[in-house]
Amino acid sequence: MKRTIDVNKPIGKMTRINDFLPTPEELAIPEKKVKVTISLSEESIDFFKRIAKQHHTKYQKMIRNLLDKYALQHSH
Repeated sequence: MKRTIDVNKPIGKMTRINDFLPTPEELAIPEKKVKVTISLSEESIDFFKRIAKQHHTKYQKMIRNLLDKYALQHSH
């Protein structure tokens, strides 16, 4: 007899973690800058451009702030 697995049920004990990623609104704040060159996926850039337009800010600023918050979260 072949067993099937219900993919909608959790496997093992689950632990909830706090969401540490900032909201798009939190990414639209000013910071000091250092220029770098980076290649990102078209999907990521399209997402940030769309959200930046909704919040009347620049997509580069949102990406920069996302990276800053990530680095801060993981440097403690």
